[in-house]
Amino acid sequence: MNLKIIRGILIPFAGTALGAACVFFMRGALNPRVRRALTGFAAGVMAAASVWSLLLPAIARSAPLGRLAFLPAAAGFWLGVLFLLLLDRALPRLPARRTARLVFAVTLHNLPEGMAVGAVYAGLAHGQPGVTAAGALALAVGIAIQNFPEGAIISMPLRAGGAGIPRSFACGVLSGAVEPAGALLTLWFSTLIVPALPAMLAFAAGAMIYVVVAELIPEARDAARPTLGALTFALGFTVMMALDCAAG
Repeated sequence: MNLKIIRGILIPFAGTALGAACVFFMRGALNPRVRRALTGFAAGVMAAASVWSLLLPAIARSAPLGRLAFLPAAAGFWLGVLFLLLLDRALPRLPARRTARLVFAVTLHNLPEGMAVGAVYAGLAHGQPGVTAAGALALAVGIAIQNFPEGAIISMPLRAGGAGIPRSFACGVLSGAVEPAGALLTLWFSTLIVPALPAMLAFAAGAMIYVVVAELIPEARDAARPTLGALTFALGFTVMMALDCAAG
């Protein structure tokens, strides 16, 4: 595994760690407008990445199937959506304590994001058509931006509830540790079953689109000022599209 791949799978984890580090410097919550802007931008990046970095390469890899080249991508996409749906259905059964549920929810949702990064870098390592180093890096950075407020919303409520600063920071950081773990597992699995790469890429796309639609877009939208989230979403989408197309 080369340095480029190691760096790529650690970038989203670094975003979570930086967000958790807010507990050292901020007394109040992250500014709502800043949080919505970051969330909207990350949603745009992830939506564009799902198309150009994941779904289109998955379809290109299945080109020998002819007109049915979309089938592995469609199947993997729905598996990703259903996987996140089942996670969301399982969350209400967790302990009622809000902070514990929040930590568990963020940790679970970080797993498919790590798998997405791992799937893209696996595609890059195996010469997947349409997968570029710039696109993989942009995806990792986009997820890191999304992870920044997630790290903060774990560490800061814990601190407000009476936990010490080191413990609050550690909990925020650990919630993102599943991302490099998920990425490494995906990379390892891809070396064993290379033909599964199209479905793996599409699975990651489905999981990410579910997160974008169910969580990020509602979080980015403010009924009083709906344009901020829409504009930052469009900006993130355009940046990711440009990076992928320019690098391709």
